Amino acid sequence: MIEIVKPGLSTTVQDLGRPGYYHLGIPLSGAMDRESLIAANLLVGNDEGAAGLEAVFLGPEIRFTADATVAVTGAEMPPKVDGVEQPGWTALPVRAGQVLSFGFLKAGARAYIAVSGGIDVPVVLGSRATYALGALGGHEGRALKAGDRLAIGPGRPAGEGRSLPAELRRRGEPVLRMLPGLYDHRVTGEAAERFLADTWKVAPEADRIGYRFRGGHALDFVPREPPFGAGSDPSNIVDSCYPYGSIQVPGGTEPIVLHRDAVSGGGYFMIGTVIAADMDLIGQLQPHQPVRFARTDMAGALAARTENAGRLARIRDALA
Repeated sequence: MIEIVKPGLSTTVQDLGRPGYYHLGIPLSGAMDRESLIAANLLVGNDEGAAGLEAVFLGPEIRFTADATVAVTGAEMPPKVDGVEQPGWTALPVRAGQVLSFGFLKAGARAYIAVSGGIDVPVVLGSRATYALGALGGHEGRALKAGDRLAIGPGRPAGEGRSLPAELRRRGEPVLRMLPGLYDHRVTGEAAERFLADTWKVAPEADRIGYRFRGGHALDFVPREPPFGAGSDPSNIVDSCYPYGSIQVPGGTEPIVLHRDAVSGGGYFMIGTVIAADMDLIGQLQPHQPVRFARTDMAGALAARTENAGRLARIRDALA
C-alpha cells in the first residue's frame, strides 16, 4: 500500500491504455510517454503494461507501508527518499515508512513512477488508465488527492541499483514529423508551407486531450461555399473522425495535436497527423517550448516506427 501525502500538480494512475473503444468515444488514455513508463516498469521487474503514476510538472509525496522497489523515468524531476536525492532511471529501494518525494522539474514535463508489483486499481475496459474527462479508470476516475491510499499488486523488490544506460533514454529534437491530412486541401499551398516553416510554442493550456501551439502565422483558406452540415468558419468541415495525433487548427490560428485523451470526432479540418513515433515526445513538451512541424511520408513514418521499435528492444535487452 502507498499513501499520497501530497498529490503534486496532477498525478494519475496510467498504464499503456485501453485500445478498442475509440469508435465509442472512449479514448486510448494511458501514459503520454509510453516508452518512459515501459522503462520504469522493466527497471522494477514489472510487466511492461503494469500501472504506474504519471506526474505532471510537480511530483507527489508518497509514503510507503511496505518495502518496494521504485523507478522514476521520463522528465528530469529528481526523486528523493526521505529527503535524500536519488538518481532517475534507476531501481531504488524504498523501505516501509519511508517517503518518496521530488525536487524541482529540470527538463521534460511528465515523470513516470513505477512500483514493484504495479498500482493495483480496478481494471475498467481492460485497463487501469485514468480518463479523467470521463471519470473512468484509475483511482476513482480522477487525479490523486492527499490521503488517497493505493494498493500495490503482488510482487517483491527486484533489481535494486540497476539503471538504464543514458544512450537509451530518448531525448528528441522538438521537431514533430507529420503526414499530410485528409483536409489539407482546405488551405493554400503558401499557407501550408508557412505552417511548416514557422516556429510554434506550446500553449499553457496543453494537456492530455490535446497540445495547443501558438506563435505562427494564421492559415489562409481556399475560398468555398460551406457544405451542408459544416459551420461557417473556413476551418469547419462536415463532422469527421479524428485519428490520434491529428492536427486541428480551429479558425486557422492555433494548431492542436490530439493526444491520449482525445475526442474521437468533430467539425474542424485537420492539416496533418503527427506520426506515432513522435507522440511520446509531445508528452514531454513544456509550456512555451519552441516546436516545429516537418512533413514526412508513409515510408518515413514506418522507418521512424522501426527505429523506435529497435530502441525499445535494446531497452528490454538492457533490463532483462
